Amino acid sequence: MNFTVGFKPLLGDAHSMDNLEKQLICPICLEMFSKPVVILPCQHNLCRKCANDVFQASNPLWQSRGSTTVSSGGRFRCPSCRHEVVLDRHGVYGLQRNLLVENIIDIYKQESSRPLHSKAEQHLMCEEHEDEKINIYCLSCEVPTCSLCKVFGAHKDCEVAPLPTIYKRQKTELSDGIAMLVAGNDRVQAVITQMEEVCQTIEDNSRRQKQLLNQRFEALCSVLEERKGELLQALAKEQEEKLQRVRGLIRQYGDHLEASSKLVESAIQSMEEPQMALYLQQAKELINKVGTMSKVELAGRPEPGYESMEQFTVSVEHVAEMLRTIDFQPGASREEEDEEVALDGEEGSAGPEEERPDRPEGTVPK
Repeated sequence: MNFTVGFKPLLGDAHSMDNLEKQLICPICLEMFSKPVVILPCQHNLCRKCANDVFQASNPLWQSRGSTTVSSGGRFRCPSCRHEVVLDRHGVYGLQRNLLVENIIDIYKQESSRPLHSKAEQHLMCEEHEDEKINIYCLSCEVPTCSLCKVFGAHKDCEVAPLPTIYKRQKTELSDGIAMLVAGNDRVQAVITQMEEVCQTIEDNSRRQKQLLNQRFEALCSVLEERKGELLQALAKEQEEKLQRVRGLIRQYGDHLEASSKLVESAIQSMEEPQMALYLQQAKELINKVGTMSKVELAGRPEPGYESMEQFTVSVEHVAEMLRTIDFQPGASREEEDEEVALDGEEGSAGPEEERPDRPEGTVPK
């Protein structure tokens, strides 16, 4: 369905009022700010009720204001810039009110109540019937159209509905989708934070194991230096493999969060479209994208205990000569030692035990 746009004269006052109204929209409820208006540390504004809803969603165990238990506060992220807002024990009631914005809202409402003869009027006109406005929505073809198209035109056999009804319905769907997407973004951000802590724990545990390994090897003779390097290399390899896996998950969650945030911005911009028909041209695709994005399943997080590095603990409670056989696998067999001792006895020479009476029993001779 093609249609053209018919414009009436657009005066400066009406245009200024429309621009002002856009600046007074709450990013949570998508309605004009309701008193009281609170200002966040990042200088963005929210309705107190909306701020409290976001805060309660991010801190489900936080005690309400009327509770007798004293809470230690909480935190949430600004929906506009993702800046973390840290609150005291008063919760959102400890945020400062933005009296300037409240006064501007009062003035705007007073001005809006006056008759605006000069307010801009803009209507989409039917291309087939140039004098007819687009005022209905074809449910069969999923396009806006005019009444004559339903009576005489291409949509006479289609099911139609009033344009405002479909406008409100799809706007509600998109608003709900945005809310779900924002909530999902908060959960993704929480998972990323947890995995960053896992990375830090892996690094801390690995560092602690390296220190322990170094302390024990430093007490041994110089023959252990080469073996120490091999064990450190194995530990570092395990650390790198674990860090690469977790960081890969962080990048995956971060890419999803970035794409989701961009989609939220696009959806919010579409919500600001004042013309119903223009909005409906792109609303269906946008709603599908939001629904698809909100259902995307990300790869699972590392299993519990994944960050542990305890398997690299080395026991050094041995005789110094026996430490030459330290390995992650069994050492040399006893049969080779017995054969060497027998050969030395047949030749009449002193055996290893005679030459080295102080050598610990059970060690492999040089």
